[in-house]
Amino acid sequence: MSRQKISVIGAGNVGATAAFLIAQKELGDVVMVDIVDGLPQGKGLDMAEASPVENFDANVTGSLDYEPTAGSDLVIITSGSPRKPGMSREDLLHINANIVKTATENAVKHSPNCTIVILTNPLDIMTYHAWQVSGFPSNRVVGQAGVLDSARFHYFISIELGVSVEDISGFVLGGHGDTMVPLPRYTTVAGIPITQLMSADRIEALAQRTRDGGAEVVQLLKTSGYYAAGASLAQMAEAILRDKKRILACSAHLTGQYGIDDLYIGVPIKLGAGGVEEIIEIKLTDDELQELQNSAQTYREGISLLGY
Repeated sequence: MSRQKISVIGAGNVGATAAFLIAQKELGDVVMVDIVDGLPQGKGLDMAEASPVENFDANVTGSLDYEPTAGSDLVIITSGSPRKPGMSREDLLHINANIVKTATENAVKHSPNCTIVILTNPLDIMTYHAWQVSGFPSNRVVGQAGVLDSARFHYFISIELGVSVEDISGFVLGGHGDTMVPLPRYTTVAGIPITQLMSADRIEALAQRTRDGGAEVVQLLKTSGYYAAGASLAQMAEAILRDKKRILACSAHLTGQYGIDDLYIGVPIKLGAGGVEEIIEIKLTDDELQELQNSAQTYREGISLLGY
């Protein structure tokens, strides 16, 4: 039986981190594609040379063109211009729309049966754009939104309470941006709601740090973070390729759920071999629902700028 194939478009920091973690998990053979000559080939060879140390049997290769990606089961698009300090995710809109269009067209051409995962900012708009360009059913195009945001929220909670990250569960909804919606009521430590473990003020402070999580890293690194984002992509890849049916917060296409229609936004989904196998509509308070709908509205404006 041949191995599954995962193609990562964009061999920058995020793409390379995701590729290495996917190879380590032995989810399949990995092909990285980039426009910078030597970058995908060199990183691919470097990762492959780590396989005897890390004990994984997965081929990792790099290419400047899309031919080697043919027949991919999963295509992850990370290519795009990174955020610079002071730059909003929306500033990237038109630059990255062209990059995502090219990557999506090539993914569809060479791997017509793949599932596509997007991690190019502004995330929710780029995922909608990729879905339109691909012509795929919406369940086969999904954006990595709340997985990363939830990871940040969980980490901050673990530090605050001095508990293991393994015991924290919950999710962050809404757009992958400043309007994301952390949900403390649905966030627990070993089943105990965090609302019973810390004050409302502390919860709000951690929620705000989560909203600012990307900007905080950008401020320090002078470019976007990549370890947590790469790990989040690898978690999504594992859910799809191993049909784990994980309940994760991802950017999915809504058709009336939460009062939102024809928009990609971060909500809880069941992620498995069929891609977005189910959109889970949880009960929200009026305030939470309003926040989610407000978050969605900011992305509707971006989509209209792309002509949809």
